[in-house]
Formats: sequence, structure tokens, C-alpha cells
Amino acid sequence: MTADANTVLGGTGNSADFTVPELNHRTTLLVRMFGWAVLASMTVFLFNNYLTFWHGWPGEGAPLGLGSGNKGAPMAFAWLQLAAYPVAVALVGFYVLRTGDRNLRADSVRISNINTFIIRAAFFAVLYIGIADAIISFMRVEGFLPVVFGNEMALNLGKSLYRGPVVHIPLIGLAIITAVFSRSLGFPWLALLVIVAELMIVITRFIFSYEQVFMGDLVRFWYAALFLFASAYTLLEEGHVRVDVFYTNFSARKKGMVNAAGSLFLGISLCWIILFVGMDNKSSIINSPILAFETTQTGFSMYVKYLMAGFLALFAISMMIQFVSYLLKSVADIKGEPGGRDHDVHAIQ
Repeated sequence: MTADANTVLGGTGNSADFTVPELNHRTTLLVRMFGWAVLASMTVFLFNNYLTFWHGWPGEGAPLGLGSGNKGAPMAFAWLQLAAYPVAVALVGFYVLRTGDRNLRADSVRISNINTFIIRAAFFAVLYIGIADAIISFMRVEGFLPVVFGNEMALNLGKSLYRGPVVHIPLIGLAIITAVFSRSLGFPWLALLVIVAELMIVITRFIFSYEQVFMGDLVRFWYAALFLFASAYTLLEEGHVRVDVFYTNFSARKKGMVNAAGSLFLGISLCWIILFVGMDNKSSIINSPILAFETTQTGFSMYVKYLMAGFLALFAISMMIQFVSYLLKSVADIKGEPGGRDHDVHAIQ
């Protein structure tokens, strides 16, 4: 370690030389490095998954004999994928050292803001795709597609491998652009849309004796998004059910210790398990439906089943990000950094 790095870390390398403020500063740096390293590793994992299963790369496990990608791809690609992890961690270390004066709460807020943007974009994506796909499915079942779009386009829109890339993916791009300018998470609106969609089924079934498969698909699509996307936001707002027989009487420091341990050993680890199990190979529970643009086999349904498999991945990603933010905030509570949340009244002190 260079002298400059030692200066930033607050000592000479010998733990006996550190004062209490220097030890606190060193702890802050190490916790920040760990948190950002987890997020960087997750990003590399997801990008490698895309390269492996969408572009035929061998996978980062190939040099270790664990690759599940294209066996015929150049091994140099596999080494690049594997090397991306230490490179990402090194960049994290550089970033943390360059911003050594930033405290844990500041990083926690920054990470939560990143997560808020991702979830906001996801909300607009399911809004746009739900409406568009329901309209297409309605036109298809009623025979309007050939009249409006012509026979060839009507035939293509009946194929999931066409509707996904041509209709859904551009709408996801539009949702990301919308999220840049919008500041609303939209969960109350999504809950209202679920109610409206269900109400439409009741009205059309009992008044007009009309019901189609796509109508139920729309309710399930939006409800699944509401349940899974809102989980990270609920964690941010301390809204999850907590068994607090002992917790409620703990001091802020003890609460921070409990929350830090829970975030690390229960939250972050569970999210990694979901990603590993769901995206380990081409036939995994998340990868398989997405790669095939899988749809349900029930009549003229909506073509969003593959997206609902992706909801599980987005749930794990968003929860991972929020648990890292929560971990940093919890360690800040342990260290007694100012600006903490009162866990009982949901307010910032």
C-alpha cells in the first residue's frame, strides 16, 4: 500500500497507531468498499449473463471448467468475463478512496436513489407494455389486426419472438426515458390500475357476458409487478413486517447491529441465491423463459409470461441494491453518524 493510500485510510498500517476517529474513518471506507463491490459484482454478473446466453460467449466459469455458455467460443472471451470482476472491484476501490470524505449515509442515499430510478423505469415499462399488449391481444382475438396492420403484420404480432423485440423492448426503452423525467414511483397508480383491470373483468363478464384470457393476464401482470417491484421501496420505508418482541426495546446502536447482520447474512445472500439459481444456465428458471420469449398456452393470451420471469430477477436486483443501502445505513447507526432514522416513527432525526 502506498503512503498516499495509507494517509487516506487514516494511519500507517499498524492498527495500534490509529486513533478512534481514524479507526471510524477506516471502518467507513471498508464498509463503503464492500457495499459498492457487491453492486459492482452483481452488475458484472448480469452483463456476463447477457454476453453468455444472448451472444454466445463461453461464460466466466469456463476457465475454471464451470462454463455453461458456448463451448466453441474463444477462451479469451471467458478470461475477459472472469477478469471483469477484479477490474470492477478495483474501480470501486479507486472510487471510494477518491471520495474518502463521504460518509455512509451519503452513500446509502445515493444507492437508494439509483434503485428508485430502476424501479420507476420498471413501473412505466409494465404500464406501457400492459396497455399495448392488452390492446394487441384484444385486436387479435376479435380479428382486427389484419384490418388495421395487414395480414403479414397480424401474423407476426401473433408470434412471441416478434412481439417481444419489436413491441416490448422499445416500450422498455421508452419507460427508461420517461423515468429520467418523472419523479413518481407510481405504486399507488399501479395498485389502482390492478383494481380497474379487475373491475373491467367483473363488468364485462356479468353485464356483457364477455371475457377473454388476456384480461386476466393483465391483472396478474400488473399485480406481480406491484408485489415484487414495491418490495425494495417498502424496505426503504421500514414497511416490512418485523418480529420485534426484542427489537423494539433495543437502542439505535443495537438496532443497527441487527439490521446490518440481517442485511448481510439474510438479505444480500438470499438475493445472490436467487440470481445464481435463476440465471446459472440457459435452462434456469429466469433465463429460459426470457431467452425463448415464453408465453402461456391458453388461447389468445398476452405475451408477457417471459417478462414475469424477469420480474423475479428485478426483484432480486432491486432488493440487493436496497439491502446494500440498508447495510451502510445500519453501520452508520452503529457508529452513531448523525441523520439517522427513528425506526419507530419513520422519521429522520
